Amino acid sequence: MNDTIIRNIKSLILPKKTDRPLKGHEMDELNIIDDAMVVIDSGEIVYAGAATDGYESEETIDASGMIVSPALVDPHTHVVHGGSREHEMALKRQGVDYLTILEKGGGILNTVEQTRKATHEALFDKAAKNITRMIQHGVLTVESKSGYGLDRENEIKQLNVSREIAEKFPIEMKHTFLGPHAIPRGADSETFLNEMIELLDEVKDVSDFADIFCETGVFTIDQSRRYMEAANEKGLRVKIHADEIDPLGGLELAIEQNAISADHLVAASETGKSMLKDSDTVAVLLPGTTFYLGKDKFADARGMLDNDAAVSLATDYNPGSCVTDNLQMIMAIAGLKLKMTPNEIWNAVTVNAAHAIGADRGTMEEGDAANLVIWDAPNHEYIPYHYGVNHAHTVVADGRVVYERPGLL
Repeated sequence: MNDTIIRNIKSLILPKKTDRPLKGHEMDELNIIDDAMVVIDSGEIVYAGAATDGYESEETIDASGMIVSPALVDPHTHVVHGGSREHEMALKRQGVDYLTILEKGGGILNTVEQTRKATHEALFDKAAKNITRMIQHGVLTVESKSGYGLDRENEIKQLNVSREIAEKFPIEMKHTFLGPHAIPRGADSETFLNEMIELLDEVKDVSDFADIFCETGVFTIDQSRRYMEAANEKGLRVKIHADEIDPLGGLELAIEQNAISADHLVAASETGKSMLKDSDTVAVLLPGTTFYLGKDKFADARGMLDNDAAVSLATDYNPGSCVTDNLQMIMAIAGLKLKMTPNEIWNAVTVNAAHAIGADRGTMEEGDAANLVIWDAPNHEYIPYHYGVNHAHTVVADGRVVYERPGLL
């Protein structure tokens, strides 16, 4: 006797489980089974496939007219931070660019000030609201970055909050040390970078990855390489905020350093994009950021995919350049602006997103943790089509229902 059977599933979405990220044309391949069922026991998937009478359970969930998929994975967020920056929206409408706002003490530095002032408890309470909304929107795996402390005490405070969130919520978290996220006011970039490199010894026990913001006005390619090499030596796998605004060669550096992911990539060079083919570095694209900043040029997802790259999608939730907890909205933008197909989008927010953060998530094969979403949608294409709303009807974490949409009015 099993714990739970989800019956009468109109369509079951089954991304392919692989030991490496899906690349190129593989991302347009998605196993979809109509008239399906899922069997769960002891928090694990026992069966996910065509409907059959071969199983019994203590509980049955009726998914009539709905679809089921693995729970979504968000592989790039800045969910732990103090304060907010809604006052910057007026500046952006006036055409003031991101780097100019940063130079004036706004942007990241404004959030740094508010994060330093916030207590552990205040940061936890704020992040808990965002994590709750993410879960309600079908996300059960999240990467969480530090980067708003820019000193030992507050970087570790952010990482500790992130770890407490993981302990108290039905969600898997990956924790990333992003000490070199900006240069503190009055600091020298070299001196500060050396401090962050020295901090790697201490944060490696509370972090899964090390990240750096390689961009004009922040850290150079040479500085980023030195940091990434130091992190690799400490046993931390590396990520990089690369080529978001200017084509500095951050993507090429990511591949050189065997980074698990290179993120943003709006300005990535043709050389860098062509190198992804022979690398397992995942290109994590953040189209919600481009949308929120009002930019015309989006990352070249189509060019990457057509050249056999591994692509993923993430919210980049943060208080300044992409203020959304809704990964479903990012799926819609990916279809509209990145020209990705529905199959590619689903693989980009499940199996490939999991590979981008080294998580065993995003699939529903026998023995997998039973992390899944029942969607109130007629087919898998409908969710990126009908944008800006929450299609998640029921969210199941480790076999237990953790969210169920309230009934209709």
